[in-house]
Amino acid sequence: MNQTAFLPFCRPLLIGSIPLEDHREATELILDATPDIPIWAQLPVYSQEGMMAQFLPGMPGHTTSEEREYVDTSSESFESELVSFYEEYMAVTEGGQSLDQTRFVLDDARAKGFSTLIRMLRDSGPELFAVKGQITGPITFATGVKDQDKRAVFYDDQLRDAAVKLLAMKAAWQVEHLRQFNVPVILFLDEPALAGFGSSEFISISKQDVLDSLNEIIDQIHQRNGLAGVHVCANADWSVILDSKADILSFDAYTYFDKLAIFSQDLTRFLDRGGIIAWGIVPTLEPENIDRETAQSLLSQLQSKIDHLVELGIDRSKLLAQSLITPSCGTGSLSAEHAQKVLTLTKEVSRALRQELQA
Repeated sequence: MNQTAFLPFCRPLLIGSIPLEDHREATELILDATPDIPIWAQLPVYSQEGMMAQFLPGMPGHTTSEEREYVDTSSESFESELVSFYEEYMAVTEGGQSLDQTRFVLDDARAKGFSTLIRMLRDSGPELFAVKGQITGPITFATGVKDQDKRAVFYDDQLRDAAVKLLAMKAAWQVEHLRQFNVPVILFLDEPALAGFGSSEFISISKQDVLDSLNEIIDQIHQRNGLAGVHVCANADWSVILDSKADILSFDAYTYFDKLAIFSQDLTRFLDRGGIIAWGIVPTLEPENIDRETAQSLLSQLQSKIDHLVELGIDRSKLLAQSLITPSCGTGSLSAEHAQKVLTLTKEVSRALRQELQA
């Protein structure tokens, strides 16, 4: 796909998690708020839909105990599991094997939102502009998943490589299935851990490590004509994402806009190559902010931030054409009432901005 052909013109989009127990109810909320670009719902009320657990099946050494899920490299079967993993990966990437016959299928017991969205779109879906899936990003996943000694798999080169390839194939599987609707497919890599990049916690992780991990997954998305986004819901070294092969940068514009604006030259290059900015202007972190804000107050804030980038030399019409309106993060940790307001505000801010564009 020619990325510059994807011009969302400030349509609304959601991030992923919803604080409900019923996947169909959550999907109905999503379709109401963002019918142009729906997503599949992640319901973190279920532990198996947590950021690590949801995509962990298929990882060599994957072990579930009463206390936790982890990667056990000490088991007698680990080496053979590792060999089997790479054989399956090579069968897909070099042998043309269908992903549907592999370990890389999303487990419906852990991602029921995916099959629910597919079914509802087939039954009576709206006219789509695009459709979105998501996966936990490789830095968040590989620093969050631990081995039997509680050491992050990121720091073992072999395990890190397997983790990145596992995520790449699960992202690819989603893109292949979402393509059935004959609209652009967006696949977000959710990377909250990138907020810690450069800190003492991740002192041994280089920018090249991050870029290589992100780009390996993005390459698999691109090979299937998908668009890849990277979402970080806190402050980050934004040059990492802007220098990656990502098509969409998704950030918390409500809280961290000033931090991103520092990278105006990188942003200009990103937009010039067709990059999309997903403005997380609707707050999700503090319930009191959700209570206080209105669509009009958020629209005013967003317009002033857009004006600021224009003053820094970014073309307004390009910026507006290559923007999406989103919440600052998922709503899974909120009450159902606050989540509903976030979805409504996202829809209303987008609608108001798009009306101004058409005026």
